[in-house]
Amino acid sequence: MNTSAKTPTVLVLGSSGQIGRLVVKELAQSPDVHLRLSSRRPEEVERLRREGKEAVHLDLDDPRTFALALSGVDRLFLLTGYTVAMVTQSKTLVDAARKAGVRHIVHLGVFAEWDCTDPHFAWHLLIESYIQASGLAWTHLHPNMFMENLLGLLAPKADLLTLYWGKRDMGWIAVSDIAAVAAAVLNQGPEKHHGRDYWMSTEVLDGAEVAAILSEVTGRSIGCRLQGPEEFKAFLSSTGTSVEPWYAEGGVDFFRQVSDGRMGYIGTVRDDIPYVLGRPALTFREWASAHREEFIKSASTDVASSS
Repeated sequence: MNTSAKTPTVLVLGSSGQIGRLVVKELAQSPDVHLRLSSRRPEEVERLRREGKEAVHLDLDDPRTFALALSGVDRLFLLTGYTVAMVTQSKTLVDAARKAGVRHIVHLGVFAEWDCTDPHFAWHLLIESYIQASGLAWTHLHPNMFMENLLGLLAPKADLLTLYWGKRDMGWIAVSDIAAVAAAVLNQGPEKHHGRDYWMSTEVLDGAEVAAILSEVTGRSIGCRLQGPEEFKAFLSSTGTSVEPWYAEGGVDFFRQVSDGRMGYIGTVRDDIPYVLGRPALTFREWASAHREEFIKSASTDVASSS
């Protein structure tokens, strides 16, 4: 329990995920907030509690779990899964946050202009509009392409990097920087960050430039194959990844609109990290160097053996 009325309680959704766990790591070092973790899996909640952490059961698909999880919470970090259900999940959680007296919602969104037509970007914009209409204090985070995608679905194989937006430029951001911004906003609160949109596209590189940096960092000769959105759609089908069809089509349309120029702003720098953190963002070279061994392992993996 939070015993200090002056110490705000921060609830972090997705606390075991790629970004959430880094937000938790940052906030766990702060004496200025009381940290509460959440999981949709009861066994994970019990594990966290055994470790001495405050943890609650919160399942975004079950609003019955919201009230107890939000009780006493002052600030909420909202991020959702990769399905169309994110719209309903966010709407119902924001409603519950209002009832529970939450003061500040920090929402992890996307690098979207207000009139975008890509489906999953549009979903995020609807969520942001709903948060703003709720009367709660809000901060929206807008990251561009995660550098970490190059360690996952887009990882180079057999010394070949395959990207699916043709020759267009792409803006990049390290996940650790996204998490650091989220943690700073949650730590400092609405007095400083209410009504702010923070944009995170810190370096622009096309596919050839990405491959060149990875080659220099790893000491390997990594080439780049530039394909388009339809090839990405076929790639998703061939890998058997369990991406929800509606969300998968949104990803395909994203690459389609980047490739044909409708989302040309994706290839721009818009960097608010120094304003929030008082330091520069990680460069792509710095980030790639930190993951050198992972890239060497990935690039040396034969395509057939990785499928």
